[in-house]
Amino acid sequence: YDPRAIQGMGLGYATSNRGACHLRAYTVSSEVLGIPEKTDPLVTDGKAGLVKAFQDATAAVDSSGTCVFTTFALSGEDIAPMIDAACEGDWSVERFVEVGERIWNMERQYNIAAGFTGADDTLPERLLKDAAKSGSAEGAVNRLDEMLPEYYELRGWDVTGVPTAETLGRLGL
Repeated sequence: YDPRAIQGMGLGYATSNRGACHLRAYTVSSEVLGIPEKTDPLVTDGKAGLVKAFQDATAAVDSSGTCVFTTFALSGEDIAPMIDAACEGDWSVERFVEVGERIWNMERQYNIAAGFTGADDTLPERLLKDAAKSGSAEGAVNRLDEMLPEYYELRGWDVTGVPTAETLGRLGL
């Protein structure tokens, strides 16, 4: 779980709405286990989109009452019909994921109202400056600065990490 060895986890820790948490964007699935597909844990390319997708999906799964650990076996294509059967209302995968995106943005708005800013979207300095001493990531640091601007853009947030009026409007917030 060292974000110097698993770049996406670093971005996930830095942007988690409840403080650094490995469950909010469990990119270990992709970066280490290869689920749903293998990504290189040491590169930053594509990690902003990966983190956003995991965060939105996790928020949606959590709100459904489903245990997040079931997502190792179940995908959105499996969960959305279960939600539809319980709640009715044409629960497609897209709608389910949009619920997660809405939740993520509502939580972000709450944190902003509580005084948090984009400056809080960071990691301890040692993970950004002190290189890993051994293992496959020997010599590596987390390159959060390469991922954060793209993450904000994909989220529809401004450069300071605040959701734009357009994003909030699109999500009905």
